[in-house]
Amino acid sequence: MLVQLVRPLVRTQVQMLAQAQSAGAKLMGMVSQWLGYLGIQAEVTQLQTNGNKIQVSLCVGKPDQCTEAEWQQILDNLNRDNGTAAADPMLTYNAMSAAQRNKVHRLLASVLQASGEDSLAEWPTLRSRLAAFGMEEAMLQGIQSALKAPIPMDLLVEQLEPDVAAFVLSKAINIALIDRQINQAEDTALKALLKVLDQKTVPQT
Repeated sequence: MLVQLVRPLVRTQVQMLAQAQSAGAKLMGMVSQWLGYLGIQAEVTQLQTNGNKIQVSLCVGKPDQCTEAEWQQILDNLNRDNGTAAADPMLTYNAMSAAQRNKVHRLLASVLQASGEDSLAEWPTLRSRLAAFGMEEAMLQGIQSALKAPIPMDLLVEQLEPDVAAFVLSKAINIALIDRQINQAEDTALKALLKVLDQKTVPQT
């Protein structure tokens, strides 16, 4: 199921990349986002072409499935300086407008609702899991508030900006996989976000 969701997303982003004027910065953000689907925190520090291939240098953080002790041991084993990380060219939560952040909160709350569980009742447990995904405190508070008055996904994706949809989708996949499976409602919600990205890459005539 995850492969079926991620491959169309990657295809859509490739189409966006082909149309982007600043292809380098866009690709750097995309590579980080793709690795994020696997629970790997990574930033692209260098990118250049080499014939018909692209060389990428990464600064990788602790994966979600790696304990602090394991990660420290890996760092000790490598004993290597990764250098200075490049700035993330993708839209970040802190760079969003208040309206965009509100949309993010409601979209992620909608994905949580799609799980079929009582998200508000389970919030203390959910909050710790969402925080483990790297979500800011302000985002967590916004999601909790949005859960009190959920809005259907089909209404939320109307006129949704593609950068916001891409930001939400990477986190929505993590949310949907909290229980290691994706139900029909979650699948529909994720595909709604994918559809936004797909529509935005269709050339205007």
